[in-house]
Amino acid sequence: MEEKYKILIVDDEQSILDMLKLQLEFEGYSVYTASSAKEALDKLSYSPDIILLDINMAGMNGLALCVSIRDFISCPIIFLTARVSEQDKINGLMAGGDDYITKPYNPTILLLRINALLKRATASSANNSTFYRGMEILPQKGVIKYNDGRDEMLLTKNEMTIFMCLLAKKDRIVSRDELMTELWNNEEYLNDNALTVNISRLRARFKDIGIEDVIETRKGQGYILV
Repeated sequence: MEEKYKILIVDDEQSILDMLKLQLEFEGYSVYTASSAKEALDKLSYSPDIILLDINMAGMNGLALCVSIRDFISCPIIFLTARVSEQDKINGLMAGGDDYITKPYNPTILLLRINALLKRATASSANNSTFYRGMEILPQKGVIKYNDGRDEMLLTKNEMTIFMCLLAKKDRIVSRDELMTELWNNEEYLNDNALTVNISRLRARFKDIGIEDVIETRKGQGYILV
């Protein structure tokens, strides 16, 4: 059976969530919904393939939520909102959105935009996946698949950047300066203490799925993948 694409819809209006869920499930998608920023961040554990996100929400608005989501996952995000000004569109794209559709929307146009972004993301993911110790690494999605692809582990953006840097240079020691430069080039500045914390979290994530001794510390030199 062909695996369904997973869509997360985030909107604080229940009627919109219900309507979109019905439409997208009819098209064959697996749909999750969230009515708040907290619920949306919790449901990132489902590893959605695409996110539909409103801007006008109580508490944390969609723009701030988009920035937070980008710390955890790289899947396409479409803003689906009643905010129609050019500045709103600019703000949405600058926050990390991939597309911007205003309400009321044409359902056919929405489906075409979703399909286009999913095809692009799938092609990008297929071209950039790599393997390490039986795991498939999907950096564009922030996901590592293990147990023959049956299970997934979600990494934060920083954790994936660090791991991919070590993986690209797995035949040698990578210095702390190199790792921090890589993060800076990806617009994620980490200080020395924060880098140590991220390395520790990365080790703990691998240990949780039964893969130990992934990252070895070389005192005074840096880190190397085992």
